[in-house]
Amino acid sequence: MSTEIRNNTALERFEIYVDGVIAGYAEYQDTMSERAFVRTQISPPYEGQGYARMLVESALNRTRADKLGALPMCRTVNHFIETRPEYLAMVPHWARDRMNLPQ
Repeated sequence: MSTEIRNNTALERFEIYVDGVIAGYAEYQDTMSERAFVRTQISPPYEGQGYARMLVESALNRTRADKLGALPMCRTVNHFIETRPEYLAMVPHWARDRMNLPQ
């Protein structure tokens, strides 16, 4: 299976495609200095196959490349950052306590 992740700026979301079919997305809202991830959704036929991890990792890497911080408001992105400390630096200190992340 081939996967592709696209940043659909018109809809403000990163989308993951599996064999050309959209399998899920991570919605965001940009501010001047952060990208707030508000919802991540994987379609039922694609759940449990690692696509959410691929999507979130790619979205965060793109966010870092865009020189933006990350606000993991959605549970999926929050959990991803919580379990991968290398992404914690992307979350501003003021937001970590509010999002139950380590300082």
